[in-house]
Amino acid sequence: MRRVYIKGDVLCSLILLVLLFLLLYAHQRITPVWGTLHIEQGSTSSRPLISGASMGQQTKPLPSKSPDIPLCKPVVQIKPKAQGPSKDKSQKSRNKAKSKFHQPSTTASLQPTHASFDFEDYLRKKDQRDFKLLIDQPKKCSGPEGAPYMLIAIKSLAMDFDKRQVVRRTWGREDASQKKLKRVFLLGVPQNQTALPLWDKLLGYESRTFNDILLWDFEDTFFNLTLKEIHFLQWINVSCPKVKFIFKGDADVYVNIDNILEMLEGQEISKDLFVGDIIVNAKPIRRRNSKYFVPEFIYGQGIYPSYAGGGGFVMSGHTALKLHLACQEVELFPIDDVFLGMCLLRIGLQPTRHEGFRTFGIVRPSAAPHLQVFDPCFYRELMVVHSLTVPQIWLMWNLLHDPSLQCHSSHDPTVFPFQWSDKIKTAKSKAKDNDYGMKVFVEH
Repeated sequence: MRRVYIKGDVLCSLILLVLLFLLLYAHQRITPVWGTLHIEQGSTSSRPLISGASMGQQTKPLPSKSPDIPLCKPVVQIKPKAQGPSKDKSQKSRNKAKSKFHQPSTTASLQPTHASFDFEDYLRKKDQRDFKLLIDQPKKCSGPEGAPYMLIAIKSLAMDFDKRQVVRRTWGREDASQKKLKRVFLLGVPQNQTALPLWDKLLGYESRTFNDILLWDFEDTFFNLTLKEIHFLQWINVSCPKVKFIFKGDADVYVNIDNILEMLEGQEISKDLFVGDIIVNAKPIRRRNSKYFVPEFIYGQGIYPSYAGGGGFVMSGHTALKLHLACQEVELFPIDDVFLGMCLLRIGLQPTRHEGFRTFGIVRPSAAPHLQVFDPCFYRELMVVHSLTVPQIWLMWNLLHDPSLQCHSSHDPTVFPFQWSDKIKTAKSKAKDNDYGMKVFVEH
């Protein structure tokens, strides 16, 4: 039998050829998987281009989490089966990957509460200042009675009819005093319109019934409250330029209108006036898990200008007209209270702090833990108390207007509760970069 000898170079060529065939075979098996990953894991911005945007169809952004779940399956299928200890290790890795996508994350609660807000998109759109007024009250300040002595303006949401109604029935009555008082509610378009079906028809009917709805064509979100501010000042400039004084606040506050009117007695309408719970030397919040998080590229300075807590403040009509002009020159800022403080700084007006404006509500002092802070005698001398529910506002109104109400000197809030301010100021001075300094913005 004749032996066949193969040279070394021929043997190497055969081995390389076999390896080449193996690589081609593996490439055919792996390519569909990577192709699937490439399509499924594409950015959300590229999906509309693939799914028919070129045909003129509107596309909806796909969720960012759910597509991740099926992507693990093809990767697991291409792995070769292992035996012995390697099989257990592979099984553990697959379980770990599966648990990463299928089990709720333990750190989900630590995610930023407003991480979805696109500040860069806000910067691109922040110059959009002019939105259409969908519901107007052109005769609010031009009726037979003339311009009102004080206009009550309350920020509200479309779905908060109960809050508007309790204001109408209690401290926001237009006939609450011999003074000429008028009332308007400031609204934008609901962000989630499916939560309130036929919202536009309901607001139209409410406007025809009460004649106090102002509705603009922008989304009513927390960071769009600045738009509500500048559009209200525009409305004052056009529809109510002769108003003497303005109270502006939230719908979840209790307001002693009589006390505010008493404070305004003797004030000259031709001079500047801006009174409220004034916050000084507040720092921007840089933590992403805060509701009031503002990145440095939005506001790079370390201190905000002095501003009033959004629960409620009083200004003269003269000041409102000046703020309208100033706010047109100031760059929009996503937090409306701070933005108005920037406008005050623009006109060179230092706002006045008054103890009767309680943005934080009534704080129970630690020295008197059994003190009943919901006693109407504590509210009797205050101007504005924030963060009350609808039943509490209704109850406090009726308690304060009860003819049988008697307040002894020991319960007089001008004697005892106002002494708490020292402790509050101390707490403010200790709060450096925490949410306490931001709560003065008021939870709208």
